[in-house]
Amino acid sequence: MVKQINRKETRAKRQLRVRGKISGTADRPRLNVFRSAKHIYAQLIDDAAGVTIASASSMEKDFTDFGGNVAAAKKIGTVIAERAKAKGITAVVFDRAGYLYHGRVAAVAEGAREGGLEF
Repeated sequence: MVKQINRKETRAKRQLRVRGKISGTADRPRLNVFRSAKHIYAQLIDDAAGVTIASASSMEKDFTDFGGNVAAAKKIGTVIAERAKAKGITAVVFDRAGYLYHGRVAAVAEGAREGGLEF
């Protein structure tokens, strides 16, 4: 009998493996990305203090487009970059959270780089 692969479980393993190698600080926070079928979310996290510095998502009231495509992910990347610059942050560590660096996850990174963040 063929054993079915549990996608959530394998993503959780990848996420732990990635998080073991990277960590955010106050001057270089972690840019975390979460994607669902309909929306995309990005957070700047200071792991040393355990606080979220800034966040952006496609569920915000001023975001009118559909959040489940690459164009929306790129917009979220530029929005999080603007909010980071407003807080005086220019360098971040990118956390893909167990997702492949492709599609919407890569688009968030592109938008953040275009917005002025370095990673």
